Amino acid sequence: MNRRDFVHSGTLVLLLGAQQIARGTSILAVRVWPAPDYSRVTIESDTLLAFTQNFVPNPPRLAVDVQGIDLNPALKELVAKVGSDDPNISGIRVGQFSPDVVRLVFDLKQPVAPQVFNLAPVAAYRHRLVFDLYPAVQADPLEALIAERLREPPPPPPTTKPAVALTAPDPLGDLIAQRDSRPPLPPKAASSAVTRAPQGALDSGAISAYSDWARYQKRSKPAATDRLIIIALDPGHGGEDPGAIGPGGTREKDVVLQLAHRLRARINATIVNGNAMRAFLTRDSDFFVPLHVRVDKARRVQADLFISLHADAFFTPNPQGASVFALSQGGASSAAARWMAAKENKADLIGGLNVKAKDVQVKRALLDMSTTAQIKDSLQLGSAMLSAIKRVGKLHKPRVEQAGFAVLKAPDIPSVLVEAAFISNPDEEAKLNSSDYQDKLADALMRGIEGYFSKNPPLARNRVT
Repeated sequence: MNRRDFVHSGTLVLLLGAQQIARGTSILAVRVWPAPDYSRVTIESDTLLAFTQNFVPNPPRLAVDVQGIDLNPALKELVAKVGSDDPNISGIRVGQFSPDVVRLVFDLKQPVAPQVFNLAPVAAYRHRLVFDLYPAVQADPLEALIAERLREPPPPPPTTKPAVALTAPDPLGDLIAQRDSRPPLPPKAASSAVTRAPQGALDSGAISAYSDWARYQKRSKPAATDRLIIIALDPGHGGEDPGAIGPGGTREKDVVLQLAHRLRARINATIVNGNAMRAFLTRDSDFFVPLHVRVDKARRVQADLFISLHADAFFTPNPQGASVFALSQGGASSAAARWMAAKENKADLIGGLNVKAKDVQVKRALLDMSTTAQIKDSLQLGSAMLSAIKRVGKLHKPRVEQAGFAVLKAPDIPSVLVEAAFISNPDEEAKLNSSDYQDKLADALMRGIEGYFSKNPPLARNRVT
């Protein structure tokens, strides 16, 4: 081979190599996010990935052929990333199905409704191929809350004996039978009904016994079956959306989830007006929840309040203090509130929302059904929160700010967004990582909730069986 032939062949090799590089795709990362709601798997690459999918119901498995790639170590990592505790995926198999086609087979623990879609580059991510595996039969979260309450032992009976033995025949029995045969009266009307009883029907001892019996019945029956006061706690971000990241590397999604667990414990131990309280978390572990799904979850459990928990951030480390936001039907109350709402509303872009899902447009319409009454109640809740928070830390703004936060748009649930502190401030980042401060903040939020209900008693509901 002469020099010209050698140079020509070398040039041909270089050209072929360049074409191969242009045609090939690099897999940058693979991730698995297991959760009871759904399991998510993502493949991040430097170019858009084409795919075809096929779901096999028996036994349940999903086969996906990804085109234009070769099997590489990154893809093989998927096999080891699936844990035994994943509620939906029992395992993943990968193999080179044909030249430039890799087949992934998801072996499933139960039938699922799969969504497979691409996400364009955003924030720190390049192209992502997303596999969202939703259980075909979704659990009812309200039933779970009620079942949890009913598993608790009832309160002990009163230690003092009633003035009259309730088992002995007496005129009180007829009154009790009449009482149980009609809907309960409001407190004032009930009192009036007793005092207007026919002359001689009950003596003072019987009236006292009836009062003791009524109080005993109220204490001895689990109030949760009649009226659960449900607080929806919404830890912001999650999964592939870390939220803001502090100078020390603290992720917003982690600290707000810790705060939510602390606040849940306090809510579940509280009784308001004789009614048990229960906290419902829109996410109780590290996974992404779209904004409209957070609202929908709160409405499914008939939440009395919705509290979204976040940690603020800014371009400089100087801002500090907590803030509380409510929805605005018009413009934002300040430029900062408008900027904050725009930032939080981008969560769907970062976390990854399948915009082709059939129900998205319907749920998007739901987010435009805000009401004046909801906003009024939300401002009262926010004010109660700020009054309690300022006793344990600084406030960034002394009043409730308003803007168009998508996550606050449940039309029938008073809703606020709490920015616990500025995670971008080194001092406040350290406080957010402190168990002592998180406990104090959870106590303050609990006092805010109780303060709101002291002025706004929860409305009655039909008995849930």
